[in-house]
Amino acid sequence: MNTIDRRTVLATGALALAGTAAQATSAEAQVGPKAMFPVAATTIPIVGETEVFQVRRIYCIGRNYAAHAIERGSDPTREPPFFFQKPTDAIQNVAIGTVADHPYPSLTKNYHHEVELVAALKSGGTNIPAEKALDHVYGYALGLDMTRRDLQNGMAAEKKPWEIGKSFDHAAVIGPLHPASKTGHFTKGAISLAVNGTVRQNSDLRNMIWSVAEQIAKLSEAFELKAGDIIYSGTPENVGPVVKGDVLLCKLEGLPDMSIRIV
Repeated sequence: MNTIDRRTVLATGALALAGTAAQATSAEAQVGPKAMFPVAATTIPIVGETEVFQVRRIYCIGRNYAAHAIERGSDPTREPPFFFQKPTDAIQNVAIGTVADHPYPSLTKNYHHEVELVAALKSGGTNIPAEKALDHVYGYALGLDMTRRDLQNGMAAEKKPWEIGKSFDHAAVIGPLHPASKTGHFTKGAISLAVNGTVRQNSDLRNMIWSVAEQIAKLSEAFELKAGDIIYSGTPENVGPVVKGDVLLCKLEGLPDMSIRIV
Protein backbone atom coordinates (compact mmCIF):
# COMPACT_ATOMS: atom_id res chain seq x y z
CA MET A 1 0.00 0.00 0.00
CA ASN A 2 1.36 3.45 -1.02
CA THR A 3 1.73 6.03 1.67
CA ILE A 4 1.27 9.81 1.19
CA ASP A 5 3.34 12.06 3.39
CA ARG A 6 1.96 15.13 5.13
CA ARG A 7 3.75 17.55 2.75
CA THR A 8 1.97 16.02 -0.25
CA VAL A 9 -1.42 16.26 1.47
CA LEU A 10 -0.88 19.93 2.30
CA ALA A 11 0.29 20.74 -1.23
CA THR A 12 -2.65 18.96 -2.80
CA GLY A 13 -5.09 20.75 -0.52
CA ALA A 14 -3.55 24.12 -1.34
CA LEU A 15 -3.88 23.45 -5.07
CA ALA A 16 -7.51 22.42 -4.63
CA LEU A 17 -8.31 25.59 -2.70
CA ALA A 18 -6.55 27.70 -5.31
CA GLY A 19 -8.55 26.03 -8.06
CA THR A 20 -11.81 26.60 -6.22
CA ALA A 21 -10.94 30.27 -5.68
CA ALA A 22 -10.05 30.69 -9.36
CA GLN A 23 -13.34 29.11 -10.43
CA ALA A 24 -15.26 31.39 -8.08
CA THR A 25 -13.44 34.48 -9.40
CA SER A 26 -14.12 33.38 -12.99
CA ALA A 27 -17.80 32.80 -12.22
CA GLU A 28 -18.09 36.25 -10.63
CA ALA A 29 -16.44 37.82 -13.68
CA GLN A 30 -18.87 36.08 -16.00
CA VAL A 31 -21.97 37.11 -14.06
CA GLY A 32 -21.45 40.89 -14.01
CA PRO A 33 -24.38 43.34 -14.04
CA LYS A 34 -27.66 41.79 -15.11
CA ALA A 35 -30.32 43.70 -17.03
CA MET A 36 -33.67 43.97 -15.28
CA PHE A 37 -35.53 43.13 -18.51
CA PRO A 38 -34.71 42.62 -22.20
CA VAL A 39 -34.93 45.55 -24.62
CA ALA A 40 -35.35 44.48 -28.23
CA ALA A 41 -32.88 45.79 -30.79
CA THR A 42 -34.32 47.81 -33.67
CA THR A 43 -33.24 46.43 -37.04
CA ILE A 44 -33.92 47.02 -40.74
CA PRO A 45 -33.89 44.17 -43.29
CA ILE A 46 -31.28 44.31 -46.05
CA VAL A 47 -32.31 43.24 -49.55
CA GLY A 48 -30.50 40.07 -50.61
CA GLU A 49 -28.83 39.54 -47.23
CA THR A 50 -29.56 37.33 -44.22
CA GLU A 51 -27.94 39.91 -41.93
CA VAL A 52 -29.95 42.89 -40.70
CA PHE A 53 -28.94 46.49 -40.07
CA GLN A 54 -29.11 47.42 -36.38
CA VAL A 55 -30.18 51.02 -35.82
CA ARG A 56 -28.24 53.16 -33.34
CA ARG A 57 -29.72 56.61 -33.94
CA ILE A 58 -32.23 58.25 -36.29
CA TYR A 59 -31.31 61.72 -37.54
CA CYS A 60 -33.61 63.87 -39.69
CA ILE A 61 -32.89 67.10 -41.54
CA GLY A 62 -35.54 69.80 -41.64
CA ARG A 63 -36.64 71.85 -44.67
CA ASN A 64 -34.07 70.48 -47.12
CA TYR A 65 -35.95 71.22 -50.35
CA ALA A 66 -36.30 74.88 -51.28
CA ALA A 67 -40.01 74.69 -52.14
CA HIS A 68 -40.79 72.84 -48.90
CA ALA A 69 -38.80 75.40 -46.91
CA ILE A 70 -40.92 78.14 -48.48
CA GLU A 71 -44.19 76.35 -47.73
CA ARG A 72 -43.07 76.05 -44.11
CA GLY A 73 -42.37 79.78 -43.94
CA SER A 74 -38.57 79.66 -44.19
CA ASP A 75 -36.00 81.30 -46.48
CA PRO A 76 -33.98 78.50 -48.14
CA THR A 77 -31.35 80.88 -49.52
CA ARG A 78 -29.79 81.67 -46.15
CA GLU A 79 -30.91 79.08 -43.58
CA PRO A 80 -28.19 76.62 -42.48
CA PRO A 81 -29.21 72.96 -42.11
CA PHE A 82 -30.82 71.90 -38.85
CA PHE A 83 -31.46 68.42 -37.52
CA PHE A 84 -33.68 66.59 -35.06
CA GLN A 85 -33.91 62.97 -33.91
CA LYS A 86 -36.59 60.33 -33.62
CA PRO A 87 -36.46 57.43 -31.13
CA THR A 88 -34.94 54.29 -32.56
CA ASP A 89 -38.03 52.21 -31.83
CA ALA A 90 -40.16 54.58 -33.97
CA ILE A 91 -39.04 52.46 -36.94
CA GLN A 92 -41.83 50.70 -38.85
CA ASN A 93 -40.46 48.29 -41.44
CA VAL A 94 -42.46 47.89 -44.65
CA ALA A 95 -41.72 44.87 -46.84
CA ILE A 96 -41.47 45.19 -50.61
CA GLY A 97 -44.74 44.43 -52.39
CA THR A 98 -46.91 44.89 -49.30
CA VAL A 99 -49.28 47.59 -48.06
CA ALA A 100 -48.48 47.84 -44.35
CA ASP A 101 -51.09 48.97 -41.83
CA HIS A 102 -49.94 52.20 -40.19
CA PRO A 103 -51.84 53.31 -37.07
CA TYR A 104 -53.14 56.87 -36.92
CA PRO A 105 -51.45 58.25 -33.80
CA SER A 106 -53.01 59.71 -30.68
CA LEU A 107 -53.43 63.42 -29.86
CA THR A 108 -53.35 64.72 -33.45
CA LYS A 109 -56.04 65.87 -35.86
CA ASN A 110 -53.61 66.94 -38.60
CA TYR A 111 -51.37 64.00 -39.50
CA HIS A 112 -48.91 64.65 -42.36
CA HIS A 113 -46.83 62.58 -44.77
CA GLU A 114 -43.23 63.39 -45.73
CA VAL A 115 -41.51 61.06 -48.23
CA GLU A 116 -37.71 60.94 -48.01
CA LEU A 117 -34.51 59.20 -49.06
CA VAL A 118 -32.85 57.52 -46.06
CA ALA A 119 -29.09 56.91 -45.83
CA ALA A 120 -27.68 54.23 -43.48
CA LEU A 121 -24.13 54.50 -42.14
CA LYS A 122 -21.64 51.64 -41.77
CA SER A 123 -19.03 53.82 -40.03
CA GLY A 124 -18.67 57.36 -38.79
CA GLY A 125 -16.55 59.87 -36.95
CA THR A 126 -16.39 63.59 -36.22
CA ASN A 127 -15.73 66.49 -38.60
CA ILE A 128 -16.02 64.26 -41.66
CA PRO A 129 -15.14 66.12 -44.89
CA ALA A 130 -18.02 66.20 -47.39
CA GLU A 131 -15.80 64.67 -50.08
CA LYS A 132 -15.22 61.63 -47.83
CA ALA A 133 -18.72 61.41 -46.36
CA LEU A 134 -20.23 58.89 -48.78
CA ASP A 135 -17.47 56.40 -47.86
CA HIS A 136 -19.40 55.93 -44.59
CA VAL A 137 -22.74 55.08 -46.24
CA TYR A 138 -23.72 51.42 -46.23
CA GLY A 139 -26.95 51.74 -48.17
CA TYR A 140 -30.20 53.55 -48.87
CA ALA A 141 -33.93 53.10 -48.31
CA LEU A 142 -37.20 54.86 -49.00
CA GLY A 143 -38.75 56.39 -45.89
CA LEU A 144 -41.63 58.41 -44.46
CA ASP A 145 -41.08 61.01 -41.76
CA MET A 146 -44.64 61.02 -40.37
CA THR A 147 -45.57 64.17 -38.49
CA ARG A 148 -48.27 65.28 -36.05
CA ARG A 149 -48.33 68.71 -37.66
CA ASP A 150 -50.77 70.39 -35.30
CA LEU A 151 -48.64 69.39 -32.32
CA GLN A 152 -45.45 70.49 -34.06
CA ASN A 153 -46.91 73.87 -35.03
CA GLY A 154 -48.48 74.42 -31.62
CA MET A 155 -45.24 73.83 -29.77
CA ALA A 156 -43.25 75.93 -32.25
CA ALA A 157 -45.70 78.83 -31.75
CA GLU A 158 -45.01 78.66 -28.02
CA LYS A 159 -41.25 78.52 -28.67
CA LYS A 160 -41.08 75.08 -27.07
CA PRO A 161 -39.37 71.94 -28.42
CA TRP A 162 -41.64 70.27 -30.99
CA GLU A 163 -40.37 66.74 -30.40
CA ILE A 164 -43.93 65.55 -29.68
CA GLY A 165 -44.84 66.33 -33.30
CA LYS A 166 -42.04 64.20 -34.74
CA SER A 167 -41.04 61.57 -32.18
CA PHE A 168 -43.73 58.97 -31.53
CA ASP A 169 -44.55 55.33 -32.21
CA HIS A 170 -44.31 54.32 -35.91
CA ALA A 171 -43.15 57.82 -36.88
CA ALA A 172 -40.19 56.52 -38.92
CA VAL A 173 -41.62 54.35 -41.69
CA ILE A 174 -38.95 52.69 -43.85
CA GLY A 175 -38.50 50.13 -46.60
CA PRO A 176 -35.64 47.60 -46.64
CA LEU A 177 -32.06 48.76 -47.11
CA HIS A 178 -30.29 48.45 -50.45
CA PRO A 179 -26.47 48.30 -50.27
CA ALA A 180 -24.79 51.23 -52.01
CA SER A 181 -22.36 48.72 -53.52
CA LYS A 182 -25.29 47.56 -55.67
CA THR A 183 -27.30 50.75 -56.20
CA GLY A 184 -24.60 53.40 -56.21
CA HIS A 185 -25.11 56.67 -54.33
CA PHE A 186 -28.30 58.67 -54.78
CA THR A 187 -27.58 62.25 -55.82
CA LYS A 188 -30.49 62.63 -58.25
CA GLY A 189 -33.69 60.82 -59.20
CA ALA A 190 -37.45 61.34 -59.09
CA ILE A 191 -39.11 61.08 -55.69
CA SER A 192 -42.89 61.18 -55.18
CA LEU A 193 -45.81 60.32 -52.93
CA ALA A 194 -49.42 59.63 -53.89
CA VAL A 195 -52.46 59.39 -51.63
CA ASN A 196 -55.26 57.17 -52.94
CA GLY A 197 -53.74 57.38 -56.43
CA THR A 198 -53.41 61.18 -56.51
CA VAL A 199 -49.83 62.47 -56.59
CA ARG A 200 -49.12 65.04 -53.90
CA GLN A 201 -45.35 65.24 -53.56
CA ASN A 202 -43.30 65.14 -56.76
CA SER A 203 -39.70 66.31 -57.02
CA ASP A 204 -36.12 65.18 -57.67
CA LEU A 205 -33.28 64.46 -55.25
CA ARG A 206 -31.17 67.00 -57.13
CA ASN A 207 -33.42 69.68 -55.59
CA MET A 208 -32.12 69.01 -52.08
CA ILE A 209 -30.49 72.11 -50.60
CA TRP A 210 -27.93 69.98 -48.75
CA SER A 211 -26.77 66.71 -50.34
CA VAL A 212 -26.46 63.50 -48.32
CA ALA A 213 -22.69 64.00 -48.25
CA GLU A 214 -23.08 67.55 -46.93
CA GLN A 215 -25.62 66.39 -44.34
CA ILE A 216 -23.19 63.80 -43.01
CA ALA A 217 -20.42 66.41 -42.87
CA LYS A 218 -22.62 68.91 -41.00
CA LEU A 219 -24.00 66.29 -38.60
CA SER A 220 -20.50 65.10 -37.75
CA GLU A 221 -19.63 68.61 -36.57
CA ALA A 222 -22.25 68.29 -33.83
CA PHE A 223 -22.25 64.54 -33.11
CA GLU A 224 -19.87 61.62 -33.38
CA LEU A 225 -21.55 59.55 -36.07
CA LYS A 226 -21.27 55.79 -35.82
CA ALA A 227 -22.23 52.60 -37.62
CA GLY A 228 -25.96 52.06 -37.23
CA ASP A 229 -26.95 55.70 -37.65
CA ILE A 230 -29.57 56.49 -40.28
CA ILE A 231 -30.38 59.88 -41.80
CA TYR A 232 -33.76 60.95 -43.18
CA SER A 233 -32.60 63.43 -45.81
CA GLY A 234 -35.58 65.78 -46.06
CA THR A 235 -38.88 65.93 -47.95
CA PRO A 236 -40.10 67.82 -51.03
CA GLU A 237 -42.96 70.32 -51.03
CA ASN A 238 -46.68 69.57 -50.83
CA VAL A 239 -46.70 67.67 -47.56
CA GLY A 240 -50.25 67.22 -46.40
CA PRO A 241 -52.76 65.49 -44.15
CA VAL A 242 -53.91 61.87 -44.23
CA VAL A 243 -56.86 60.18 -42.53
CA LYS A 244 -57.82 56.62 -41.69
CA GLY A 245 -58.36 54.57 -44.83
CA ASP A 246 -55.89 56.50 -46.98
CA VAL A 247 -53.31 54.47 -48.93
CA LEU A 248 -49.92 56.12 -49.45
CA LEU A 249 -47.63 55.05 -52.30
CA CYS A 250 -44.03 56.25 -52.14
CA LYS A 251 -41.69 56.13 -55.14
CA LEU A 252 -37.99 56.81 -55.57
CA GLU A 253 -36.19 56.23 -58.85
CA GLY A 254 -33.84 53.27 -58.41
CA LEU A 255 -35.64 51.68 -55.44
CA PRO A 256 -38.81 49.56 -55.11
CA ASP A 257 -42.06 51.32 -54.18
CA MET A 258 -43.23 51.47 -50.56
CA SER A 259 -46.86 51.62 -49.46
CA ILE A 260 -48.83 51.99 -46.22
CA ARG A 261 -52.51 52.21 -45.28
CA ILE A 262 -53.59 54.52 -42.46
CA VAL A 263 -55.68 52.53 -39.95
